[in-house]
Amino acid sequence: MTATAPWDTIGALAARFDSADAALGVRPQESHVLQVLKIGEEFGEAAQAVIGATGTNPRKGRSHDWDDVHDEVCDVIITGMVALARMRPDAADYFAEQLALKAAKFLPGREAGQEPGSALPGPA
Repeated sequence: MTATAPWDTIGALAARFDSADAALGVRPQESHVLQVLKIGEEFGEAAQAVIGATGTNPRKGRSHDWDDVHDEVCDVIITGMVALARMRPDAADYFAEQLALKAAKFLPGREAGQEPGSALPGPA
């Protein structure tokens, strides 16, 4: 699978949801708001799965396992990617830029825009 293949699928999902919303008369800006709220819903399901996997709700006990948590976290990520694709036609490039900026803050020795795995030149 190429690096762009996930974004191709995300783009197709975004187009499908845009089309469905348009058929319902939902304006693009409203669609964007609803899609962001969907991220919150998916996060809630991930949190519920963690509670179920740890058994910390005495009423429900262990209702989930860690594979359920992994599935729900993927749902959060996919929903976030679809949200970005619905709001920005350049979602893949914008995401890559944002990832580089965020990574530069947390990964010592990496500058914004530097490719993963490449080292900065050492002191001369």
